[in-house]
Formats: sequence, C-alpha cells, structure tokens
Amino acid sequence: MNKKLQIFRYLLSDFIAAATAWTLFFVYRKKYIESVKFDISVQFEPTATFYKGLILIPIFWIILYYLSGYYKDIYRKSRLKELWKTIATTLIGVIIIFFLLILDDEIISYKSYYLSFFSLFILHFVITYFPRLILTTRTNHKIQSKKIGFETLIIGSNKKALTLYETLSKQKKSAGNIFVGFVSVQDKQQYLLKKHLELIGNLHNLQNIILKYNIQEVIIALEDSEHDRIGVIMNKIEGSNVNIKVIPGMYDLLMGTARMSSLFGEPLIQLSQDLMPVWEEKTKRIFDIVVSIIAIILLTPLYIFLIIGVKMSSKGPIFYAQERIGKFGKPFMIYKFRSMFMGSEKSGPALSKKNDSRITKFGLFMRKSRFDELPQFWNVLVGDMSLVGPRPERQFFIDQIVIKAPQYIHLHKVRPGITSWGQVKFGYAENVDEMIERLKYDIVYIENMSLYIDIKILIYTVKIILKLEGK
Repeated sequence: MNKKLQIFRYLLSDFIAAATAWTLFFVYRKKYIESVKFDISVQFEPTATFYKGLILIPIFWIILYYLSGYYKDIYRKSRLKELWKTIATTLIGVIIIFFLLILDDEIISYKSYYLSFFSLFILHFVITYFPRLILTTRTNHKIQSKKIGFETLIIGSNKKALTLYETLSKQKKSAGNIFVGFVSVQDKQQYLLKKHLELIGNLHNLQNIILKYNIQEVIIALEDSEHDRIGVIMNKIEGSNVNIKVIPGMYDLLMGTARMSSLFGEPLIQLSQDLMPVWEEKTKRIFDIVVSIIAIILLTPLYIFLIIGVKMSSKGPIFYAQERIGKFGKPFMIYKFRSMFMGSEKSGPALSKKNDSRITKFGLFMRKSRFDELPQFWNVLVGDMSLVGPRPERQFFIDQIVIKAPQYIHLHKVRPGITSWGQVKFGYAENVDEMIERLKYDIVYIENMSLYIDIKILIYTVKIILKLEGK
C-alpha cells in the first residue's frame, strides 16, 4: 500500500471538485442571480476575482477537510460514515463561504440568498461526494478481495485466538488482515494457533516485533487466565502506531474509548488512541508550523548572536545533532546550539549535572535561557517535534527508564516537544531517577492535551526564559 499516493488521490479529487463547484456556482450567480437583478442577460466572463477564488476556495476546502480528519485514516473508510461526514463538512464550509463572500451580493429579495446557499451546497456536495465514493469503493473492494491489507499480529495463542483466526480467515469478504504471526503471553510446550501461524515472539520483544514486521493492526485475544497480562500489553503497544482491537469480552478490563468494528460477522472493539479531538489535533499541527515559521524569521538576529557566541566559546561545530526517539518510537535527529566542549561524551552517554565542567560559559547562559533549544523550530517544521510535548530522550536512557517505569512508553503516543509540562515544572533531569520523577508531569499532560494547555505551557516557558530560570 502506498499511503501518500492514496492521500494524493483524495486531495486531487477534492481540489478539482471544489474548483468545479465554485466555477459552476460563479456562472449560476452571473446568469441567474445578476440577470434577474439587473433585468439583462449577464454573460459569464472570467475576472481576477474569479481566478483568485478558483485557487483560494479549493485551498479553503482542503484545510477544512484536513481539520475534520478526513485524510487521517485513508484506507479504513466506511462509505456510510463518509456520506454523513461529507454532508456535515460541506454544510459548515458553505455557511462560512456564504457569510464571508455571498452575503454582500446585490439581490432583489432574500429568496436569492436561499437559492445561492442551497445551490452552492448541492453543487459542492454532489461533485465532491461521488468521486470520493468511487475511490473508497474501489479501495474497499481491493481490501475485501485481499489485493491490499494490513499486517496483523495476534496477541494470544490458544482457544480464543484460534477461534478468532479461523473466523476471520473463512470470511468471504476479507477485513484486510494479513496475519504475520502471533505472540504468546505465557511460555508453553504447545500452542493451538501454531498450526496456522508462526510464533514470532513474546511480550518482552513486542515493540521490536511491531517495528520489524511493520505491524499495522494488533488483535488481543487472551484466555481468561491471561487477563493479568493486559496492563503489560497495553504499556507495550500504546506507544506504537497500530490499530488495537480486542474481542468483546475483554473490553470491560481495558480503559479508554472504543468503537465497534464489525468485521463481516466477527465483531471486534477498536480502542481509540486519540488524545485530542481530530480538529484540535490538526489545529495544533498548523499552530506549530505557523509559530515556528514566525519564530525563525523574527529570531534571526538572535540566531546570529548565538552562532557567534557558540563559535567564540570553544572549538567545534555551531550546531549539535543527536538521535532521539520520537512519536511511535521513530528515531530522529534533534538539533541544538552546542553548549558543551567537544568530546564531552567520549566515555559514553551522560546527562548534564549542576556545575557540569563540560558546559561552556556561553553554553550555561544558553541553557538557563533555553536558547540552545531554538534550532528545534526546524524539527517542528519537518514534523519530528511539536512546540509542546514530552521532551525526547535517547534510546540509551529509555531502556533504563522502562525497567523502573514501563508507563514511559505512553509518551511515544505524541510528538515530543521543544518544551513540556515536565520541563516547566521540573527542568532538565540529571539522572534516570529524575527522568522518572519528571515523567508524572508528562503523563498528566498527554492525558489532558488541549490547545489551551499548550498555550499555557508556552507562556510559562517564556517566563522561564525571561527570568533565566532554566535548569
């Protein structure tokens, strides 16, 4: 499956549909609304206003669809839900366009307003929905005929897992599950599921299995005697980019929101890993991008000052790049202004401490003001980070943290941030125990994520910068 290509198909379809609907509506306004108003036959002639709308109106619709989450789960679409979602989004979009662009039209009576509103609504909905319906129907047929599918891992190995596998495998219309194997939760001599699938590991290496086999969907099918392992399983999975489904009898043992997923006769419950409403999640990303662009432009003089300061403070490069672990456990390179002398970690990874001799004098100033983090606006722009989110750590330290605090993996459900609630309340950690102490603030943050909380944390961060109180 090529997810980017599939998203492009929907984007192109929606853009063309929006441009076509606006063109037809523009013609309708000229030939009918204005002709009746002025009692003459007004011919359609493309103007600068028309061409401007031909670009800006489709972009407006694409942004609206993006905020609604339409392009999020591109291969798992229900045609009925798509119908209602298209109706709802079209209604919202037309209302916005109506009050911004149409309400000042010259008319004979208010009947013209009603005609304009419903004409635009019907044109846009029809021209948008039917290409979507074709794309979604073709995709669903490919899934049902097993031409495309989702790499699936079963957690469980005995009666319930076997029944689930046999039921899904015998369906005439596939649900898209391509089973790559199963994971056992208890070591046994024999597993009932082994006659159908390969045993590819256990709970201890679950995260590595998900990455190695590119798992997209995990189905939990435990026996009653294995329910005590659910907490361990959820701690392992929830930091990964996978859909999680469970057999109905287990849902009362699990926390979180869920929705029924009827797989052609085998009902499963899909657990939601969404921490924010879709519109708020997308708005957060747009906010990150806009603020980062503005910050990079406005802070250019400060960047120049810091570049000179780092260069004069000691020998070595201006910027410091280091691998960190981001959303869904994906590694990325984080960038900072170098605040330490070269070779400070020649003996291996080590956290900075109070009165650390490895830190230059200018580096100490940057750390107190958090200016060393400014290059991370680039990390935000490219999507590795967010303005606000748990601070990313190195795998070396994560391996030590999860031994004492397995819940740390939950932080991988979100993009790491330039600043965080843990950073504001606790500051830089000097050892693994302090990392675990800071963890409780980050857990509270991801369980209460909102744009309001993000803005509040940013304000507190600015206060720390102005007072040079960074730890």
